[in-house]
Amino acid sequence: MDPRLSTNEGIRGQVAAITGGAGSIGRATAAAFVQEGATVWLLDLPEAQETAEMDSIGANIAFLPTDVGSATNVQNSLAQIKEKSGRIDIAVGCAGVAAGTPLSEITTENFDEIIAVNLRGCFNLIQAVAPAMESNGYGKIVLLGSVAGHQGGVKSGPHYVAAKAGVHGLTRWASKNLGPSNIYVNAVAPGPVLTAMWAGLGGGTEEDQLHEYAIKRLGRPEDVAQAILFLSSPASNWITGITLDVNGGFYFS
Repeated sequence: MDPRLSTNEGIRGQVAAITGGAGSIGRATAAAFVQEGATVWLLDLPEAQETAEMDSIGANIAFLPTDVGSATNVQNSLAQIKEKSGRIDIAVGCAGVAAGTPLSEITTENFDEIIAVNLRGCFNLIQAVAPAMESNGYGKIVLLGSVAGHQGGVKSGPHYVAAKAGVHGLTRWASKNLGPSNIYVNAVAPGPVLTAMWAGLGGGTEEDQLHEYAIKRLGRPEDVAQAILFLSSPASNWITGITLDVNGGFYFS
């Protein structure tokens, strides 16, 4: 049996690429992967390298400066990973930027920026990594959606909601079209998570809206990372095309 299909092996020895790797959820996911024995490449903007490396999460980790909004940039980074590591088993799209801009104040430039990072960044990742996974006959892709894409936003503006809803749809399309190549594509849809992004979105705090949660606490990056780890591992080998809600009972789809 292919060792990548064995639940006993998990993701040990596999190669993972994580966009938005310097962000809170990206770093938590990298830590979870490294702990399970994977080699991890963090892709993020050049100025984020110091942030990405500030946590000592293992030796099997490297950083590649990457702008996910640029298809060429993403393709070049993925090509470097394949050249240096020989293959790419897992790709995680964690790059994201949030905005709570009111409808009347959204400019074309602002709209395009939100779509470029949150939605086109996921598309660019899939387009760049699919050939490598097809040649290997296996792959796991996990994209970062949001509860906002389900229920119309928490503190976010319409462009962010549209981008995340698009991620959920892209996940379904990719799962159908890449499934015959044994490539699994899923998404996670976190509710509010205690990150710098949440804190910067309308002053979001740890105590916000706790009455709306079945589990009375805000999410942590590690909560989302564990869900991503599950969808990246052989434990989820009969699951594709889903968007997994990770929100402490904030929303039930």
